[in-house]
Parts: sequence; C-alpha cells; structure tokens
Amino acid sequence: MSKRFDIPAHDILRNAGERATPAREVVLDILLDAASALTHQEIEQNARERGISADRVTLYRVLDWLVARRHAHRIAGEDRVWRFNAAGPEAHGHAHFRCTQCGQVFCLNDLHPALGFNLPKGFQFERAELTIQGICPGCAKAARPRNKRTTAG
Repeated sequence: MSKRFDIPAHDILRNAGERATPAREVVLDILLDAASALTHQEIEQNARERGISADRVTLYRVLDWLVARRHAHRIAGEDRVWRFNAAGPEAHGHAHFRCTQCGQVFCLNDLHPALGFNLPKGFQFERAELTIQGICPGCAKAARPRNKRTTAG
C-alpha cells in the first residue's frame, strides 16, 4: 500500500486499464511511497533495497512510460537532474518546492498557480512549471539553534 495515496500501484495501473508489469508496479510503488520527488539513481537504489534488480535502461523506460500515461510526472532540477513523483489522481498543474539546503523537491499539490497572461494568436498552452525555493521543514528544524545551558564556574 502506498503511504500518500492509499492505493497500491497494481490497482492504479489496473484501474487505468494498463498492464501492471512487475517493473511498473515496483517503480510506481516507490514513487507513491516517497515523501519527495526522486532521481533515477534514488529510485534504482530504493528498488535494490526492496530486493528488486532492474537495470538502468528498464528503469528509464518505466519512468518514461509512467510519465507518458500521467501516473507520474517529471520535474527538472536546477542541477539538470530529472526528479520523478507519482502524479496522483489530480492533473499535474501544481507548483514545486526545492530545498536549497538538501536539494529535495516536493510537490505542492494544494498550490495551483493562476497564470495571468494571454498567449499570442496561434499558440496553445500545455503546461507551466513553477518552482519555489527555500528551506524545507527538516532542514529548518536541523538549523534551529538549541538552547545551551551554561554553568557558572
């Protein structure tokens, strides 16, 4: 069972009429369980930790397949590394938050930016990417100064 969406990858794929291969299920389950967007390398490591052996090419193909079918989305990192996250039931039209301390990227599912512009005639809008940068709660907590007790000597 996924932690964020309360539905296993197998059911998500089957409910969408997709073929639920072992590789697709494992990768989607990894994305569903992740608290933040993951790089290909992090997904590969997570699969190994789950006892799944998948080569890099298979993982790239599965990630591309999941993105093409909107079960996941791809986020361009400032470091030029793609990060992947489960798309969930909503369409990918939300903002992202990148922690400047740890580099993690989080989906801000409740933040759907409104765009106040009109495209020139003939252009068709498909998507926009908004990434807010700052410090995540984990890094902020770690950076807080602790009260130090001093003893008089």
